[in-house]
Amino acid sequence: MRSVKSTSTPHGAAPDPASTAVARTAAVTGTAAVTDGGGPGRRDAEATKAAILRAARHLLARHAHADITLKAVAERAGVSPPLIMKYFGNKETLFARVMSFEEDAAVLLDAPLADLGHHMVRHVLVSQSERGADPLLRIVFAPLQGTQGDTLRANFRTQVSDRLALRLDGPDAGLRAELAVGMLLGLGVMYGIARGGELRAAPLDAVVERYAPAVQAYLTP
Repeated sequence: MRSVKSTSTPHGAAPDPASTAVARTAAVTGTAAVTDGGGPGRRDAEATKAAILRAARHLLARHAHADITLKAVAERAGVSPPLIMKYFGNKETLFARVMSFEEDAAVLLDAPLADLGHHMVRHVLVSQSERGADPLLRIVFAPLQGTQGDTLRANFRTQVSDRLALRLDGPDAGLRAELAVGMLLGLGVMYGIARGGELRAAPLDAVVERYAPAVQAYLTP
C-alpha cells in the first residue's frame, strides 16, 4: 500500500482546508489523493483502477467467481474495499469489466492489417513481460466459472474472434481469425502459465520475428 506524503505550508500560513480533507481521505482509503483534474491525482486514480482490475483478473483465474470477495480483491490490489466500491460500484460491476474483452481487443487489434500479426504478438509478449498481464489469457480459465464462464466465452467470441474476422478479406475469415487467436493464446500459455524457460530468456524481438509471420499468414493468406 502506498504511503501518503505530507505537504508543508509556508511559515505562518494556514493549511488549505480542501487539501487537508483530500489528504485525510487518501489516508483512510489507503491510496494517493484523487483530484478532479487531469494532473497527478487523475493519473493515480487510473493506476489504482488498473491495479484493482489486475487483482480481480488474477483471482478469477484461480477461483470461482462466487468464491471471490471484494476484500480479497482489495488485499491483492493494496487498497481498501470502499475504494473498489467508489470506482466500480459493486462486485458484479467490477467483474463485468473483468469478463469483458472490449478494451483489450481494441488495443490488440490496433494496427493495419498488413502489420497486425507482428503487432499482436508483440502486444501479448510486452503485456506479459512488462505488465504481468495478458489481454486474452483469462479465457483459458472459463471452465472454472460456471455461468460466468459462458459469459467469458460469449464475450471472447464476439469481442475478439468475430471482431478480428471482420477485418479479414478472402475466404474462411472466421476460421482464420480463430486460428490466429489460438496462436496468440498458445504463446500466452507458454509464456505466462507454462513459463517456458527458453521462451522467457529469448530477446522479445527475436520471438516476435519468429512467431509473427505464422500469425500473419492466417490474416493475409
